[in-house]
Order: sequence, then structure tokens, then C-alpha cells
Amino acid sequence: MSNSPLSLSHNLSWLDRGVSEIFPNQPDSQDPTENLAQRLQKTDRPLRVKLGIDPTGADIHLGHSIPVRKLRAFQDAGHTAVLIIGDFTARIGDPTGKSDVRRQLTPTEVKQNAQTYLDQVRPILDFETPGRLEIRYNSEWLGGLDLAKILELLATMTVGQMLAKEGFAERYEQENPIYLHEFLYPLMQGYDSVAIQADVELGGTDQKFNIAVGRDLQRHFGQTPQFGLLVPILIGTDGVQKMSKSLNNYVGLRENALSMYSKLEKTPDHLLEQYFELLTHLPLTELPENPRDRQKLLALNIVTQYHDETAAKDAQQTAEDIVKRGASTTGDVVPEFSLSTVEFPAKLFYILKASGLCKSSGEGQRAIQDGGVKLDGDRIAGVDLTFDSPEALKGKVLQVGKKKFVRLMR
Repeated sequence: MSNSPLSLSHNLSWLDRGVSEIFPNQPDSQDPTENLAQRLQKTDRPLRVKLGIDPTGADIHLGHSIPVRKLRAFQDAGHTAVLIIGDFTARIGDPTGKSDVRRQLTPTEVKQNAQTYLDQVRPILDFETPGRLEIRYNSEWLGGLDLAKILELLATMTVGQMLAKEGFAERYEQENPIYLHEFLYPLMQGYDSVAIQADVELGGTDQKFNIAVGRDLQRHFGQTPQFGLLVPILIGTDGVQKMSKSLNNYVGLRENALSMYSKLEKTPDHLLEQYFELLTHLPLTELPENPRDRQKLLALNIVTQYHDETAAKDAQQTAEDIVKRGASTTGDVVPEFSLSTVEFPAKLFYILKASGLCKSSGEGQRAIQDGGVKLDGDRIAGVDLTFDSPEALKGKVLQVGKKKFVRLMR
């Protein structure tokens, strides 16, 4: 939907899609502070909708995109998205769900990660329409807190309340250390809501405690408490555990089109409807009945979002060509080539020869010059492209022409 900066849409069909919980949520209440739908219907100003991102790493995957997509839905309805880059809180790291203390990041690491995060959410959020997006860094207000203010924040919670937080009780029982600075994290995230006067805060279901702390702090500082809107934690491509880079069951927003398409077209059948609901705008009542058709539609739609339609269709065609070339019941769709036989650093044209895709290094150079070489669907232009180690190549498909492929393995 499209709105001018000052117009608000009262069509709330988007609000509940893919939402696990909204709190508080008194369905029959006429009090707009107790029911978000009522608040959206009755407000005469854009609500301030908060999403905090701690740049503790360099990459975002599709699981991270879910609250960002909901933030965009609020933007499209005429409200103001407040994207908080947790450059201060990232130095601690959210202890939610962690069995051990997080490593504290340096300001330089945080700054570098923050820029990559913004680059990755750009395809999702509206950066252009005036009044629709504020990007704030919580060091603006947290970096200047004096001891008196910190003591005031600490006095709003008890140790018992803090130990009720997910992960803390388990760590305490298992005698894993809990450091005092970790207790500050929920309070600092909550104080973010006070600083930007949030009306709504978005987060995964694991963020309920932190969002509730924000409500308590807003009440303490005389503000109307925010609503919490929670979205599910996405199950990864393995169909079992939550999406995570460490579990290698993720789809990264910066992945090339072919890699993204190849992963998504194998989405387990039991996850397809959830993926469509959380990661697309497609009507759930109009999806193809055949699971294979659903997989292909899902992959095509998501790749289009982060690349474009041409790249998505090219990736689909390449993936189909790979399957035709050498599909097997083991799931290895192309022959594998072990990079252990290559001495690094190595030029790509040498790898073309070593893998058997080209008969000689010279033929490999000519294939690159002619534009006939692709790495995971990306056309290679540099004849002297060199790789320092096999890590950058592991798992990728090297292609010459339309019919010759190998998957590079460690």
C-alpha cells in the first residue's frame, strides 16, 4: 500500500500476519493503550515503532529479516520506523538464550558491522519516504549515562526478576558465571524505548522479557508503555533447529542469487507455509497445491526481493540446468572437486584446469575472458582472480558454459 507521509492507513489486514503475540492485548477493550488494533484505528499521528539491532556480527539471515519486514509493514501503513543500531549495547551482547557470557566487541568492530547491517536491510525498509524512517544509535543516550542514572535504572528491578529472564536461571543453576554487566543489558534495551518514546517495539519471541522491561521503564519515567509485538524464530533449512549461521542451516541476505535459490528450493514441505507467511507477501490461500511448485515459487519470490526478477529467473534456470546435468538420489547435484589438491594462493584459471572443467590454464583464461565462467551464478570478469585460501570457495559451484559444473569442496 502507498501513503503520503502524513496519511495513516486504517486497513489492518497486515497486522496479524506472522505474529506470535501482541501484548497487552485486551480484545474487547476500548482503551487504546490496552489494544494495539484500537490504538492504530484511533491514533491521529504516526506511531513510533522500534526495532533494535545489535551489530554483533557481519551478516544477517532470513530469520533476522522477519521483524524488519514487520517494521516495513508499519511504514507502509504510515507510521514511523525507528531502527536502533545498538552500537553501545553490542559491546555487551544480548545474553538471551546464551549459556556463556558473550565476548565484548570493540567500537571498531561494532561500527563495521553496523554499516553492513544497514546495507543488508536496505532492500526491505523504506529509506526514501520522508518521515518513515529514523536510524538511531543508542550510544547517543547510553554513552552519556552517569552513575546516578544507572543506579536509578538498577533500582527498578530485583535480582529475582532478572534471574527469571531466559537463560539466567539455567546458568545460575549450572553455576555458569553471570556477570553484573549482563544484568544491565535488558535495562539498557528498555531505556532505548524511553529515549525514543516508542509506541510499539518489535522483536522475536525470545525478546519478550526485554520488551516488557521497556514497558516498565517507560511507566517509571512517566511515558505511556509501549506495545510488544513478537514474531516467530525461524526454523532453518534443515527443518529442525532455528536458523543459525553456526548450524549452517541459514540463507544469508548477502548470498548470491544462485546460492539463495538453491537453498530455498529445497525448503522442507512442513516449513513452506511458514516461510511464505513470514518471508513473502503472497496470499496463503493462493499457493500452488504441489509442494515442488511451492518450493520453486518461494525461492523465486525471495531471491527477487534481494536481487531482482532477472537474477532470480537466471538462478532458477541455472539450478534446473545443474539438476539436469547430474541429479542423484544423494542430493549431490553436480560432481565434486576437492580443493585439497590445489596449492593456495591459486588463480581461478588454474582451478578450472585442476578441476577438469578446462583442458589447460590457457583455456581457462580464455573462458573467463569470453564471459563463460560463473561462480555460484556470478559471472567472473577478472582473468587473474586469485583466492588466498579454499575457505572462500568451499561449497560453491564453478561453472563453464551451460553444461560443465563442479562443486568445490575442502
